[in-house]
Amino acid sequence: MQSKHLSQVRICFFGESFVNGAGDPECLGWAGRICVDANRKGYDITYYNLGVRRETSAELKVRWLREVTSRLPKEYDGRIVFSFGVNDTTLENGKTRVEVTESIANTRTILSEAQQLYPVLMVGPPPCTDKEQNQRIADLSKQFAMVGNELNVPYLDVFAILERSHIWIEEARANDGAHPRAAGYAEFAQIVQNWEAWLNFFPIVKH
Repeated sequence: MQSKHLSQVRICFFGESFVNGAGDPECLGWAGRICVDANRKGYDITYYNLGVRRETSAELKVRWLREVTSRLPKEYDGRIVFSFGVNDTTLENGKTRVEVTESIANTRTILSEAQQLYPVLMVGPPPCTDKEQNQRIADLSKQFAMVGNELNVPYLDVFAILERSHIWIEEARANDGAHPRAAGYAEFAQIVQNWEAWLNFFPIVKH
């Protein structure tokens, strides 16, 4: 039996444009920044950013398993971080792109299937500059938190923190109304880095 390479951690980040880091001139976003920080602390991380712009939970549900299989071989220590939901709440033709009940069902399916294969974390959707959409995002994030609690998947609600962040909101407003620049993503990254579930995500440190 082949032994696991326990000092090497492979992490797939799945989600939408905020995972991809859209708007960040440094092309790191929050996911890249937390991996840079973890590497500096001694973790040997292979980082896969699988964020897709405009993607909804319905589209993610279809692709995540296919994409993760080739990137997280069984002989390595594979992990997954999910973060999505903003696109579900976007209005098109007078209705949200994904109904709330479907978003919740998609999330439950994704997390329950993923946690059977790998350690999993979920980071909630961040705010934008549209007040009405922000209410929908906040409500959806609360529903996602309930699903995470139900499945025992750690969930980080970043919405409430970033909604009060002048840096996040002002950078997003000055950019495209949704995505911040480098400083906004750095704030997002700091929230995740201070999260206990993220700190406990790595059992082995490479010394």
